[in-house]
Amino acid sequence: MKAPMNATFEDVFAELRAILMRHLGSLSITEDSPTGYCLEGGCHPKRGTPMPIAWVRVGKAYVSFHHMGLYARPDLLRGVSRPLLARMQGKSCFNFTSVDVELFAELEALTVRGFEVFRNGPLLKSPGQITRGV
Repeated sequence: MKAPMNATFEDVFAELRAILMRHLGSLSITEDSPTGYCLEGGCHPKRGTPMPIAWVRVGKAYVSFHHMGLYARPDLLRGVSRPLLARMQGKSCFNFTSVDVELFAELEALTVRGFEVFRNGPLLKSPGQITRGV
């Protein structure tokens, strides 16, 4: 039997999920469960299929927020605060164990800029047309 989720993680997940929900636009929700929320859209540049753009996942040790716009454009991280960068794992993931209003506000602004990458960039283009965007 799976152990119940940490109440603090529930709050973190709810706040991070809300960031993505506020900027959903024309993305598709491919997961909306108590432990995961995923937005998909655009077109994978090599496979030609829709791809995950941003998601939140509850893990054992933290809640992770992923955004592929940051993977595609690491220059978006210029000017990001040290406290937010300290939460970063890999190229596009931030881990949290508690709600931090200031960091979440900064992450939301970064998320908006990341979504612009997919709205305006070549990742949305398929041969001869533009697929559904962000």
